[in-house]
Amino acid sequence: MDPVLAELADAHGVATWFENSRRERQEIAPDVVRSVLGLLDVDASTPSAAAAALAEQKRRPATGTLILREGQPAPAGGAVTLEDGSAHTGGPLPLGYHTLVEGDVARALIVTPAALPAPPRAWGWMVQLYALHSASSWGMGDFADLAEVVRRAADDGAGFVLLNPLHAPVPGEHVPASPYSPSSRRFVNPLYLRVAEIEGYAAAKSTVDGLRPARTGDLIDYDGVWAAKRAALERLAPKEFAFDDPALRDYATYAALAERHGSDWRRWPEELRRPDSPAVARAREELTELVAFHGWLQSCAEEQLERADRAAADMGIGIVHDLAVGIDPGGADGWLLQDHLAQGVRIGAPPDAFNQLGQDWGLAAWRPDRLDAAGYAPYRDLLRSLFAHAKGLRVDHVAGLWRLWWVPPGGSALDGTYVRYDPAAMVGILALEARRAGAVVVGEDLGTVPPYVTEGLGERNMLGCSVLWFTREAADWDTFLPSAKWPVNSLATVSTHDLPTAPGFLTGEHVRVRDELGVLARPAAEEAAEARKDRDALVELLVTEGFLVDADAPDEEIVVAMHGFLAATPSRLVAIAPYDVIGEVRQPNLPGTVDEYPNWRIPLPVSLDALFDDPRVRRVVSVLRESR
Repeated sequence: MDPVLAELADAHGVATWFENSRRERQEIAPDVVRSVLGLLDVDASTPSAAAAALAEQKRRPATGTLILREGQPAPAGGAVTLEDGSAHTGGPLPLGYHTLVEGDVARALIVTPAALPAPPRAWGWMVQLYALHSASSWGMGDFADLAEVVRRAADDGAGFVLLNPLHAPVPGEHVPASPYSPSSRRFVNPLYLRVAEIEGYAAAKSTVDGLRPARTGDLIDYDGVWAAKRAALERLAPKEFAFDDPALRDYATYAALAERHGSDWRRWPEELRRPDSPAVARAREELTELVAFHGWLQSCAEEQLERADRAAADMGIGIVHDLAVGIDPGGADGWLLQDHLAQGVRIGAPPDAFNQLGQDWGLAAWRPDRLDAAGYAPYRDLLRSLFAHAKGLRVDHVAGLWRLWWVPPGGSALDGTYVRYDPAAMVGILALEARRAGAVVVGEDLGTVPPYVTEGLGERNMLGCSVLWFTREAADWDTFLPSAKWPVNSLATVSTHDLPTAPGFLTGEHVRVRDELGVLARPAAEEAAEARKDRDALVELLVTEGFLVDADAPDEEIVVAMHGFLAATPSRLVAIAPYDVIGEVRQPNLPGTVDEYPNWRIPLPVSLDALFDDPRVRRVVSVLRESR
């Protein structure tokens, strides 16, 4: 590659090569680099343009955000105004968001924690909230079910409950099932509201109860649940709602406009595509009742989440929320934060052994330069909204705080490259907001992740993830790692939502269903043989370490032994997934499929009312309680 183009790309955080899943150097085509630079408003279309852009970059003074770690000295020669508005007069800078003035230039100065307090050694539950169902919920789990799970888990001595993302989906009659493609990560999915806990329900009970959907089939019907809840909520909603939060008013405005013009703001009439336009202000007045309705839904969600928070008050940690890696570019955050996003970019992953064409997740990406210029305010606001109801946060695809694979408009995942973010800012601000909330942080660092990601998490006392299927000897993939050698700074689990459940792994269901759907990367016989070998190796380890008496034990005994093994590891956190314990062979999500598999629609085979009293659950809980 031309050295000037390479230097220019590096100056703007655009990769010209990367290490693939086999740790081999993979070059990026120059045209891809030029395209991505163009998305950052850098003209590299010709050699002369690239040279001029590089010269301009070198002349440009530093005006972006200055990130310091706790204990680092204040910059010399500038005046610092602290977050509380007072002037810094000497000594160490406190944690927080300050302003540095040097001459005529003011820039954001953020002081982040060196590390979070070490998380406690605890066990808890890893719950897909939608999969719960109780005698009082309407066709899927809800916030009241969450409060009940928290109460029962706390009674058993659990220290936390980890949830799937509760982000707001795109509005409309069709509700997307995936919690990882949200319209907004700052607001909450009203589908999880418990209708019977809404103010005014008692007076309208006879009418509202008649709207409750009948449960049919063995899959969750999101559209049917929302149609029923929407009808009930409209009967209970006030005609007016006072907006104390401008951000909530803006979100509610998007939701109202989306009901009139479709969920993708990029297809709205031109005059409505900017949230600060006069046309949007007029539309907000015209749609007053609908805007109020969506604002009220969020206030109801806040109230019900607060009840769940109170139920978790005696837990060692509490409720741990999940942050999806990105957003639907046509959704609410795509509209409201459009100036901070790379327009047309979709994030994903480069090709690897299992996805030879790479992955295109269709999600929007932050522009790192725009975040920097804004003092990271949109990112700070996002984290603060999540920590308002979280004592922990799991960050999906945490490597995205360091770099993301950008797919330019019109291209495929093969046409992408990595774009660098500033981890001192992205990880540091995460640590700052977590410190202020008294929360723990778990980074999902599974798969092909550069070592510096896991190391960077560890430096801040943030946890990575260790999954039983993947935690093996570095030099010998066929050998599972003994319990004593598991990492301390991790959340240890049997599986994840994207992997086989424990019963599915033991029975080979993950091979059977992939073969049936045609998504295997090699012949089914080879996959089945590999699965049997993995099963035998894992069972042998459980026997060797004394968690299982007999290699021919029933699967239910092996599942208990798996959790005993996790409990014995030095990992700070251990999580149980209901699917693993109660015999469900279907995994919640099957990567590589969309409609071919019932992703995110599989309910638990037992009701919440029976879950915690199930003998299989009691055995596993007993093992965790004794060890932790």
